[in-house]
Amino acid sequence: MGTYIIKRLLLIIPTLFLILLINFIVVQIAPGGPVEQAIQQAESIPGLKGGGETVSVATDTHYQGARGLTPEMVDKIKAQYGFDKSAPERFWIMLKGYLTLDFGTSFFKDKPVTQLLYEKMPVTVSLGLWSTLLIYLVSIPLGIRKAKQHGLLFDKSTSMLLAVGYAVPTFVFGVVLIVFFAGGSYFQWFPLQGLVSDNFQSLGMWAKIKDYFWHMALPLVTMLLGGFAGLTYLTKYAFMEELNKQYVLAARSKGLSENRVLYGHVFRNAMLIVIAGLPEALVGIFFVGNLFIEIIFNLDGIGLLGFEAITQRDYPVIFGTLFLFTLLGLVLRLISDVLYQIIDPRINFESRGAK
Repeated sequence: MGTYIIKRLLLIIPTLFLILLINFIVVQIAPGGPVEQAIQQAESIPGLKGGGETVSVATDTHYQGARGLTPEMVDKIKAQYGFDKSAPERFWIMLKGYLTLDFGTSFFKDKPVTQLLYEKMPVTVSLGLWSTLLIYLVSIPLGIRKAKQHGLLFDKSTSMLLAVGYAVPTFVFGVVLIVFFAGGSYFQWFPLQGLVSDNFQSLGMWAKIKDYFWHMALPLVTMLLGGFAGLTYLTKYAFMEELNKQYVLAARSKGLSENRVLYGHVFRNAMLIVIAGLPEALVGIFFVGNLFIEIIFNLDGIGLLGFEAITQRDYPVIFGTLFLFTLLGLVLRLISDVLYQIIDPRINFESRGAK
């Protein structure tokens, strides 16, 4: 197992390199970069057009917005954002910085990207960890019970709830909860925005805990409603598949109780497929589901930071968040494989020649 882990860790390096390279090429092609936006903003300010002098763009058709500025001003803007260098030079400088975890400085927030990620991390981690825990605490027991009572009243009645949870987008649940419980049109039981109250630092320990979960209540319920259906179905059918196998019939023929069969024999095998989906579930919850929740409930996390960076073409922030998302996803997949073997020692990735 140790050799397999080392191989996977080494594979993370070229994987990150290729992903960064592909995305770097894509953003170079995309129109409306930071230089073009800065030039457009400069042209809208009176007195910055160099006395009405028009710049010829015959030699640089990429920056069509530069027609109203002098060549010197355009060069200064390019140098400000690092575009006075060629694309290979910029990519090489970025890679050297990444080796020391220096992701550069945000074009528009004028802060190091690492500082921005550190500042936004508590919100995203809070949402991700608590919502993942809540979803698993609800989905796994519900899926197991549905598997035990397949075709019965409980299974049929909860299937309608699951169908709604699976079909309705997460942000719709958020909007509905805001309308009903956050001062929209009915009740104002919960705060509309923020992770804590303004007077959070002056509160006692117990009051801080209550205030934190008071603010987290609606976002967590939203993510639970939008995320529990898929995992419940996955758990149910994983258990149903195992319950029909020969070893279960043999265990029952020995007179073992249903609970002992279920949790002593079936549970370990059925949970393998649930664990296999954990990395994707975590990445989706942390960085996809969180994005909509952070926007709807005005929570300043990494998802919202990445979205703003894309709209502003803030390349250092885009690549910094992309690097973080990719690295986390690769590490989570490795952890998933390790958990596979811990749960079922019969699985041996090294003997199968896993790469």
